[in-house]
Amino acid sequence: MRLTSTVGVAFMCLAWLSVPLPCLYAQPPASSGPTVRYEPVAGVPTFAVRPPVLRVTPGTTVESRTFSKPGDYYTPEGGPWPGEVGPFYIEGATTGDTLVVRILKVQPNRDSAVSTIGPSLSAVAGDSRLKIINDPIPSKRYLWRLDRQRMVGVLDIPNSVSGRIEMPLVPMLGRVAVAPNGEEAFGGMWPGNFGGNMDASDVREGTTVYLPIFHDGAYFYFGDGHALQGDGEICGSGLETTMDVALQFDVIKGRKIDWPRFEDADYLMVAGSGRPLVDAFRIAQVELIEWLVEDYGFDKLDAYQVVSQAGVTRVANVVDPNFTVVAKFPKKFLPARTGARPR
Repeated sequence: MRLTSTVGVAFMCLAWLSVPLPCLYAQPPASSGPTVRYEPVAGVPTFAVRPPVLRVTPGTTVESRTFSKPGDYYTPEGGPWPGEVGPFYIEGATTGDTLVVRILKVQPNRDSAVSTIGPSLSAVAGDSRLKIINDPIPSKRYLWRLDRQRMVGVLDIPNSVSGRIEMPLVPMLGRVAVAPNGEEAFGGMWPGNFGGNMDASDVREGTTVYLPIFHDGAYFYFGDGHALQGDGEICGSGLETTMDVALQFDVIKGRKIDWPRFEDADYLMVAGSGRPLVDAFRIAQVELIEWLVEDYGFDKLDAYQVVSQAGVTRVANVVDPNFTVVAKFPKKFLPARTGARPR
């Protein structure tokens, strides 16, 4: 089995060989392995170890879609959540490695999206985890039209002065995950160190996701397409819709990470999840500082200083059982060379 493809080589050559920064992955290169089509026939409600629906080798690109079925959540009338796609078993991936998921495509494949508000999930009103004295807010289901030619979402708001609003779409995946540690099984709403329902809008085309591996094979899951979502997802719902996706898988051999990491052309990013919100914030910032130390040759206190001055923080969600914060560092400030070594 080939140990790494382009992404893995880029990651390791930077850390091990002290080569110039252009070796670092910036934009998704062409696939260097096979492409397979997977058509999901069912969704699953939890992130856990279970019999895989697909086995892939590193370098493989999987073309698929988020799962949906007649009468489910995505219909105008609403229905049960259809579940996530997976797990995919990544051949050769072990608990001493890092899973690499290059997001090549995330695009809506229907002309509508739904967003609901109500008493069950909210960042600004009482919900099932926060009882307050006020009456619960009423439930309401918004149906957005998706103009996939112009890539805008359109919503009629007759009770407001404008009567109608359009917003540019930024498609993303709310859920990317591996099976959690040990015998743990988390419901689809949960984010954690395994990834899960992070609802981070940075998980979109052009982003590479790095996930820790807790079981040989990784057991990768994805789902929860959002055509658009604001930071915090404060009403508990993005523009929920189904997506066509293309994901390329890889493995960084002999390298472990503790929390999900993302990378695009402009930023290094770490997602931390927990409650209270400040704990998610702390996890993300500390992990980002450690990334600069381990791979880019920063002294720990120097990394602390530069992240303090140039870092960007995104509150991904404040509605899930755990909140998620994404700490970001601009790649333009990274050194051209590094003498750092992996742990």
